[in-house]
Amino acid sequence: MEIIYLSYIISFVFLLTAINIYKAFVYQIGKKSNITFKQKLSIVIAAKNEEKNINSLLNSLEKLNYPKENFEVIIIDDNSTDKTTELIQSRISDKNNFALIIADKKKFEGKKGALTIGIENAKNNFIVITDADCKPETNWLNAIAGGLDYGYDFVFGVAPIQTGKKLVEQLSAFENLRNTYLTIAAVGFNIPYSAAARSFAFRKTSFERIGGYSNTTETLSGDDDLLIREAVKNKMLIGTVVEPDALVYSAAPKSFDEYFKQKKRHLQTSFHYLFKQKIFLGFWHLINLISLLSIVLGFISPILALPFAVKVVYDLFVVTKHQQDLGQDFRFYEILFLQILFEVFVVINFFNSLSGNTKWK
Repeated sequence: MEIIYLSYIISFVFLLTAINIYKAFVYQIGKKSNITFKQKLSIVIAAKNEEKNINSLLNSLEKLNYPKENFEVIIIDDNSTDKTTELIQSRISDKNNFALIIADKKKFEGKKGALTIGIENAKNNFIVITDADCKPETNWLNAIAGGLDYGYDFVFGVAPIQTGKKLVEQLSAFENLRNTYLTIAAVGFNIPYSAAARSFAFRKTSFERIGGYSNTTETLSGDDDLLIREAVKNKMLIGTVVEPDALVYSAAPKSFDEYFKQKKRHLQTSFHYLFKQKIFLGFWHLINLISLLSIVLGFISPILALPFAVKVVYDLFVVTKHQQDLGQDFRFYEILFLQILFEVFVVINFFNSLSGNTKWK
């Protein structure tokens, strides 16, 4: 009898937590920015060995629906050994608002060092960050500018992973969807812990006020997460941008080996989060895992699987209702399967992150 009560308690705790997270998410995506002035922006991109992706990025940047005189693009080539440099030079030679800088002398290792060079050379106070393997949609800069115009120090948008036929691609895309949902909700909870580095912006003055990347050198990764950590410590305003035609797409890992390396890099960064950020994430993932595992007890008595049933219904509701807001379009059966797989891989990726080091390409 006691175990049945425990099943009720777990279900109640999960549902209470889940409803509050959902309310925070809905609150955040309900904030719509009104652009009153076309801010002058500086797009900063770090690139290293991106010959396969750089043309696609430049094509997307050329199609941005934003006055060309109001933004510049600074690409920092972090000593590529392929044809990245030559491709960029050939594409931007006739563009006055594009510039290429070779990262000869960096203050920090890895991507943070390359980005710092770009930010220091930026002419404008509003800095916009994306990655060299991304494809921003046409309205991207308008949405980001609106977020900055709203008064935020730091703001991030939605950056979906393009799904494919491979299981690893579908898992990566779904995982990104669920993580984006939680990241946006965390801002509504006033516990921001991460951002989409592929669609990230801030005021240069705010960046300098927290010391830039100087306090985020515990790991080579974390150019978004640990910068958000420093912004939280300095009580800065952090916002989100969820607007139509303002998504930034990137390709999914093509193999599980690539996937595990990527996840290890992300998770090892989370070890350096603030205590309250770790508590928020740890509790949410724990209550999800417990609810998922309750299905095993359902073989003893169906009522013991109630937490699992509550979780599945909640997950299906959230994803089916809001996946298009976050750039995805999974089928019902895919959501059901990938949601369970996602929770399993949360555990696998956690243990995988406990050993080894990561590097910036």
